[in-house]
Amino acid sequence: MSTDTVGQQMNDMGTAGAVARPPLLFLGALLLGFALDHLLSLPFPLPRTDLHRIIAGCLILIGIAVFAASIRNFSTAATPVQGTKPTRVLVTTGIHGWSRNPIYLGMFLVYGGIGVAVRSPSILVLALPLAIVIRCGVVAREETYLERRFGDTYRNYKARVRRWV
Repeated sequence: MSTDTVGQQMNDMGTAGAVARPPLLFLGALLLGFALDHLLSLPFPLPRTDLHRIIAGCLILIGIAVFAASIRNFSTAATPVQGTKPTRVLVTTGIHGWSRNPIYLGMFLVYGGIGVAVRSPSILVLALPLAIVIRCGVVAREETYLERRFGDTYRNYKARVRRWV
């Protein structure tokens, strides 16, 4: 038995059992998008503009900042980021006070920024099935795991903080 930051006792209840490691899901979608763009090129070129570069850069920078802040929160709380290890404490402060899934939000922003930067319609279209897999195969399992592990503390957190933004 250990104690979370709110003082509630908890048992070691394993891990969430996500369908795959999220970074691998994002990488797989990126690679598939690049392959599809190569195989199914558009009959017209996508224009290169300063605006698309600015949008891509902003998405990537904001995504990296959100991701880094999330990792820092986990590190400060001394709980593993990696979903294959049991969560030690429920992180609810900092950026986790705005979003329950800021790491995935950061990954999506970087993913979208890359899609815009390389002007890839396939990468951008694949964001939807990727979001469904992340939501159903990762986030839903993590939420079930955290509810089991932290009980009312997690349910209260879930009631006051949105899943994404």
